[in-house]
Amino acid sequence: MSLLYNRINQKELKQNMLQSPEKRTTVSFYHYFLIAEPQKFRDELYKNLFALNMFGRIYVAEEGINAQVSVPDENFEAFKNQLYSIEPLNGIRLNIAVDDDGKSFWVLKIKVRNKIVADGIDDPTFSMERKGKYLNANEFNTLSENKEAIIVDMRNHYEYEVGHFKNAIEVPSDTFKEQLPMAVDMLKDKKDAPIIMYCTGGIRCEKASAYMLHHGFKNVFHVEGGIIEYVNKAKKENLENKFIGKNFVFDERLGERISKDIIATCHQCGKPADTHINCANESCHLLFIQCNECAAKFNHCCSEECKEIYALPEGKRKELRKGLKRDKMINHRSKNKLRPRL
Repeated sequence: MSLLYNRINQKELKQNMLQSPEKRTTVSFYHYFLIAEPQKFRDELYKNLFALNMFGRIYVAEEGINAQVSVPDENFEAFKNQLYSIEPLNGIRLNIAVDDDGKSFWVLKIKVRNKIVADGIDDPTFSMERKGKYLNANEFNTLSENKEAIIVDMRNHYEYEVGHFKNAIEVPSDTFKEQLPMAVDMLKDKKDAPIIMYCTGGIRCEKASAYMLHHGFKNVFHVEGGIIEYVNKAKKENLENKFIGKNFVFDERLGERISKDIIATCHQCGKPADTHINCANESCHLLFIQCNECAAKFNHCCSEECKEIYALPEGKRKELRKGLKRDKMINHRSKNKLRPRL
């Protein structure tokens, strides 16, 4: 029987990835389509991608697939051929990372979930068959100049904080499922206005566009391929780049530089900074923004308390972590505060 899960120590795998001279490319893709047997689909996909020495994180559900992967350059064509051999995925758009060294993942994880993006939607009449119109980079630039158009960022507050499209509004929340009803309520008096929705790679804004249409909005658009595809197309076609700052990504990089603008501030001292890190104290692991000076001062920790714990011997720190249960820890500095249009 083929091995369908990783069995090697995570720290060892990460170290191997960082030291390897192998050239890799970070790619993301998604597609909404019916998968009748998600577990069977998952197992077959794992065997095929594992054989290509791929790393990454993939979610499979009855509603489709959502993937972020690191592909060895020498296996890239084999990866495409394998993916395109699955009929519903034949010719699917592959979003190539913008600012990337391929060191984004170090293990392959493919999980079966109820949905490929948690949306909190339990309305049986909701359908992904009716969704907003795609906008390519040029079309987005044109429509965004319309004074009536409303550009809506469908990412979490900490993603918006470090980078977003000019004039985009934030739906200040921690989760996508919170955002959907909030967006409907925020824009309830704008049901005839052009609504442009966007996210990192397209998966959230595509579902959000369908959700808005389901709630009576008439003129809904979403950026094809999200920020990643937009930036790549804008470069290729020599278009004005309307995205400012960094694009937050959910892998080892935690961000890819899009423009030179630094629009966020260090959560400790308030100086301009847009580098997200996780607190070095493993029992905290808070995601926050830290400048270089504070990184040196606090030894990559979020507070003096965590700095003191991190200075303890590993054995003592391990004792402190025993039995500790923690949810995803995120700095909520920007939550519940509507960001100004820039």
